[in-house]
Amino acid sequence: MKIGLLGCGTVGGALVALLDQEGDRLARLLGEPLEIGRILVRDPEKERVAPISKDLLTTQLSDVIDDGEIGLVVELLGPGDFALGAIRAALGAKKSVVTANKEILSTHFLELELAAEAASRDIFFEAAVAGGIPLIRALRVSLFGERLSRIVGIVNGTTNYILTKMQEEHISLDTALAEAQQLGYAEADPSGDLSGRDAASKLAIIASIAFGSHVDVEDVNVDGIWGITPSDFDFAERSGGVIKLLAQAERDIDDPDAPIRVEVFPAIVMSTHPLASVRGSFNAVFVEGSAVGQLMFSGPGAGGLPTASAVLADIIDAIKNLRTSTRASMSMVTDTRFVEDSSIDAVFALSVDVADAPGVLSQVSEVFGHHLVSIARMEQDELDGELAHLVFLTHRTRLSAIKATMAELADLDVIERSHKLLRVLE
Repeated sequence: MKIGLLGCGTVGGALVALLDQEGDRLARLLGEPLEIGRILVRDPEKERVAPISKDLLTTQLSDVIDDGEIGLVVELLGPGDFALGAIRAALGAKKSVVTANKEILSTHFLELELAAEAASRDIFFEAAVAGGIPLIRALRVSLFGERLSRIVGIVNGTTNYILTKMQEEHISLDTALAEAQQLGYAEADPSGDLSGRDAASKLAIIASIAFGSHVDVEDVNVDGIWGITPSDFDFAERSGGVIKLLAQAERDIDDPDAPIRVEVFPAIVMSTHPLASVRGSFNAVFVEGSAVGQLMFSGPGAGGLPTASAVLADIIDAIKNLRTSTRASMSMVTDTRFVEDSSIDAVFALSVDVADAPGVLSQVSEVFGHHLVSIARMEQDELDGELAHLVFLTHRTRLSAIKATMAELADLDVIERSHKLLRVLE
């Protein structure tokens, strides 16, 4: 079987090396060798880590798409219109597709699944979410008949690395980010990670598979980790937890037509929860179902070899289906309803810096009462003699109510600064 490879960067190079290393074993298992027919690259003269014959390299997409011997295309180009067009062209030419492109899938999932169905070919994307963790395959195959109620996890290794460093070394977000960039965990422009957008893209794909419903990245309620400070970690530690950026999808298990709740948010995770122990750049996803109960998948969420391993698993599945003229079909409900932001409820931790003067606490507490937000616990620390740091832990309340509370607090003259709003994972 000949494979067309689009892109030969970190993951593409690792895939070439993996195929070279495991080629004989895979040939015995499949009964035929896996051979790369053509590789689309921007610069054929660029030095590459994997040993690649320059005869395989091309700068023309048509050299891959129009090659009749290539039955499978692996897309590893990254986000952008060219990559989307390449996937469309491959499916249009009746070639199965394996991709790791979370950005494209999170906005064009339904379109591409329908195109694959029309072509009687597969589109597989295990590597688009959680790197080397076989989460998508588990949701798509092993848990296909399961009624899933909740999926919550850490799906962005960059932010988890940064939060781990902040927690363990008591450093600022900027300092932890600079270290992550130096080590290659964070991009030069880290906004996609720190804003939560990257995690939201992955959650849209996860929720679509788990609930059989069309979920777009724009349907996800997103809050990132910008603004988290070392004092937030101090409070989390005193509360018995750590701070993580979580991606969560929920649905009423007894009502398949119930609206879906899809969110990305920073949260205090109690140390007794399995997600609290996930450190560094690792990912972990907690799945809850009616019959299976609770499962957790964890492992490296990024990196060339782990991601290439997930791509290779998809290649093997796609080849098996091509041999038997079958495909991994998947139906999705297109008129999906979502829980509105105003109706989301949770336990929250809200902190503010205030003037250290008599009557200030009563003014702040009055704002909470005005919006019917019940306070479960309050802590106060003196900052510099003129300011005090107040932290409020609420009882379960509506997100809309806590946002209204924060907006009114911001208008008080006694408020010097409002800190990051954190959820509490119960």
